[in-house]
Amino acid sequence: MTAVQPGIAPGTEGKAPARRKKPKWTFDNISFFAVFLGLPLILFLLFVVSPFAQAIYYSFTNWSGFNPAVEPVGLDNYARIFSDQVFMKALGNNILLAIVLPIVTIVLALILATLITVGGSSKGQVRGLKGSSFYRIVSFFPYAVPAIAIAILWGQIYQPNNGLLNGILTSLGLENFAGFNWLGNGNTAMGASIFVMVWSMVGFYMLLFIAAIKSIPAELYEAARIDGAGRVRMLFNVTLPLIRDNVQTAAIYIGIFALDAYVFMAALNPTGGPEYATEVMAQRLIDVGFGKGQFGIACAMGVVLALLTLAFAGLVALINKLTGGSKGSNLV
Repeated sequence: MTAVQPGIAPGTEGKAPARRKKPKWTFDNISFFAVFLGLPLILFLLFVVSPFAQAIYYSFTNWSGFNPAVEPVGLDNYARIFSDQVFMKALGNNILLAIVLPIVTIVLALILATLITVGGSSKGQVRGLKGSSFYRIVSFFPYAVPAIAIAILWGQIYQPNNGLLNGILTSLGLENFAGFNWLGNGNTAMGASIFVMVWSMVGFYMLLFIAAIKSIPAELYEAARIDGAGRVRMLFNVTLPLIRDNVQTAAIYIGIFALDAYVFMAALNPTGGPEYATEVMAQRLIDVGFGKGQFGIACAMGVVLALLTLAFAGLVALINKLTGGSKGSNLV
């Protein structure tokens, strides 16, 4: 009897292995790739990669923006912007925003999302606070309003003489706030601006975290509650490990927003505030490019802003990975 070799089906000994059929490039296949891959790729290269490449090129020139004559200047533009005290102040403000905004917004959004989903009674089924649907709708209202409208609205609220905020504070007996200029004081301008940005975003990220928490099996919370875990412990030991990838995404998006922040800052303080307390890089870029006609220097500022944004996103992803982000997402 002939021994059958392992891995070879009986009756196929000595036969050549079947060849895989090569895919046929039909019209349907070609048209599918052309429409759903080729066209988006062309648009991406045309409207995203190409302008960025041009900005890098012009950052090494003395381009004025309207004069076709372009002369290379090497790294002079980068040397000038890093010796510009206003730009360095704006860079520091952006870094401050990139640190504070994600932390404050994510913490508040997590607390509110936890209260609405699992912050209800400690007896019976795990559920959120009463009227949680109402809280979701109300908290999302600020995000539905355009950013420029929110900034203008809060600019009026912060008005020193007839603003709503000072009116409420003085009516409560705090006469020191009569005529207080929130956006014109170097000690409060940045804090007041950060409050407006957090107020506008926290509702959206609360809903993002609510959706993530809803995907966690309720049995995990019930088991943790049986083991004697309180709400704070469940937040850190159950909720956060399972939605940390959502937190990472939120941190990256908020950080990118903070590294721009042009709409809010330009509407609240068009001149950058007292001693440029609220000036951001985007404001300085617009002023140098369109105000002074130094587009080569403005392009260098844009390149620095883009690199800082990429570095921030990479740093957040690295921190999440080093702290075991992928492990938490596999628990669900």
